[in-house]
Amino acid sequence: MKLLLTYDISNTKNRTKVATLLEGYGYRVNFSVFELDIKKHKLNELLQTIQKFCDKEDSVRVYAFSADTIENSYDLNSKRPKPFEKRSSYVN
Repeated sequence: MKLLLTYDISNTKNRTKVATLLEGYGYRVNFSVFELDIKKHKLNELLQTIQKFCDKEDSVRVYAFSADTIENSYDLNSKRPKPFEKRSSYVN
């Protein structure tokens, strides 16, 4: 599954823990935005772990992408990798 995960976590300590956790699963494209290429069971485990660091007012959103959507995605900075391009830091 190719996903975009975004988060807005108010507690700095928890936000740092979530960011560190996500770095093991995908590629950081912005401060609180990660591209993930992950299997469904791993996603479920990841979301359960992230939920432990979230307060009621925090937000974590996951957007799924189809092959067609990815094909039509791009980054205005041509020096950066294409969206969901394989990177050595991915863990599935």
